[in-house]
Amino acid sequence: MNEISSFIKYQRKRLNLTQEEFAKTAGVGIRFIRELERGKESVQLNKVNQVLSLFGYSLSPRRQNIDPYTVYWRFFKKAVKITLNNKTIKYGVIIEEIKRENEIIAWRFLPNSSAISFQQTKDAGLTEEIIHSNIQNIEEQ
Repeated sequence: MNEISSFIKYQRKRLNLTQEEFAKTAGVGIRFIRELERGKESVQLNKVNQVLSLFGYSLSPRRQNIDPYTVYWRFFKKAVKITLNNKTIKYGVIIEEIKRENEIIAWRFLPNSSAISFQQTKDAGLTEEIIHSNIQNIEEQ
């Protein structure tokens, strides 16, 4: 799965649309949506832009960074090791995405050291907010 495919799948599921419903809404074929969500390498850019326009986006060049939607699909509610831009390393679990205007900007993170207490109390004070743009690397523990 690549950045575009994970973004589109996330947005489609957020809207509670099936692939068939989404294809019809976007004005593209179901096969195109399936291939796009699977991360097919060769797709028609005009159709990709047609789909992205439903969410107010289009393809454009920008600096590469860690895609928040890939983080959501690969690491959400899993034990992770996060390296921040300042080289701080954190071990724990991403338990919630934090959005602004329907874009993921940060993560609610539960450090391993607070996990047992959190399970017993559900005290949000035991969690941390990690700004997505501060993440240099993320991997499973």
